[in-house]
Amino acid sequence: MLERYFIRPETVDRIRNCWLGEEIQTYVAWLTGQSYTARCVVRRVPLFMRFGEFARKRGAARIEDLHAHLDAFVQSCLRRRIRACASKRTRQQFVRCMRGPIKQFLRVVQAGDFEPATRPFRDWAPGFFEYLREERGLRPTTVDGYSVQLARFEEYIAARRLTPNTLSPAVLDGFLAERRVHVCARSLGSTCAALRAFLRYLFREETIRHDLSAVVDGPRTYRLSQIPRAISVTDVERTLSTVERRSIVGRRDYAMLMLLVVYGLRAREVAALTLDDFDWRAGVLHVRGRKAGHAGAYPLAPEVGEAVLDYLRRGRPDTTDRRVFFRISAPRAPITHTVVSCRAKFYLRKAGIEVSRPGSHTLRHSCAQRLVDAEFSLKMIGDFLGHRHASSTRIYSKVAIEALREVAVGDGEAIL
Repeated sequence: MLERYFIRPETVDRIRNCWLGEEIQTYVAWLTGQSYTARCVVRRVPLFMRFGEFARKRGAARIEDLHAHLDAFVQSCLRRRIRACASKRTRQQFVRCMRGPIKQFLRVVQAGDFEPATRPFRDWAPGFFEYLREERGLRPTTVDGYSVQLARFEEYIAARRLTPNTLSPAVLDGFLAERRVHVCARSLGSTCAALRAFLRYLFREETIRHDLSAVVDGPRTYRLSQIPRAISVTDVERTLSTVERRSIVGRRDYAMLMLLVVYGLRAREVAALTLDDFDWRAGVLHVRGRKAGHAGAYPLAPEVGEAVLDYLRRGRPDTTDRRVFFRISAPRAPITHTVVSCRAKFYLRKAGIEVSRPGSHTLRHSCAQRLVDAEFSLKMIGDFLGHRHASSTRIYSKVAIEALREVAVGDGEAIL
């Protein structure tokens, strides 16, 4: 496999004879199977050899020992740069370019596949995420959300070199005050929920002496305090018109946007669609495993069916995986809900649509707006959108613009 990328035999021999030679060959085979470019392979292999030699001089003898030397290697590379990083952003980008491939290399050669990133606080609470899944029964998406929130807390703790015994209400207040600058009150509430669960677990495991979860007080939020971030039909059409459907990525993105616009699906539901969910003979689209835990079935609109077929025929990679939508660049894996939301955000901005927090939910709210304008009942709208409770649909009563205008300028009792 190495001869495919390196012409000189002495280069191939040098790679094979290094102490990570077998692992590097395994990783190169994995990169090839994931459709990475030859340029990517040629640039990464020397990086791994340098890292392996650096770790060996520091006492590493097994592949499991390499994790402990990653941070020191990155800092060494930063110091040895010919040109210093001009800004903090440039430095962060350089660190990501160094750490990302090495962490992926270690995951592949140790587990034989591409696994999720390491969970935060493995030293403090190694069994925390298993506790969330097995004892509390949280969904994988919720566990992943907790991991993201606690990763930020871990960075805050590591920057101040704190230990479990030094945790205090003042430390927690400082972290939450710092987060409040960057997120809204509702997002900060998610951070507080993850933090409380983590602190309760630390107290249960006797890692900390006092239960600090009681001092984490989330921000006050009000139900129905905002209006859905919907856009008009004209803006939806303008957004769809910006998609370049002559390219593979354009055909994929157009099909995803059509599913968001026509059916008001969530980003996770679009990413989870499989080939079996499309019943072409009966003209039915099945949406399984919705947020509320149930499934839904919709008539397959001709426009949506044509967009999906166009991508399946002239864009989807040849794979045995049954998922519909795949990444365009390597690794050729099924897309995540983050990709769906980011692509929707990209086209909304490309079309010049001014809306707060643009993303996939913008198109979902626009679908609900059309149903409200067509005078469907909130019960029917909730069933169409896959809501479990009627209270989840109540927010869309605030987008009944014409009815609200009549209340404002006329006799409100006549409408009620």
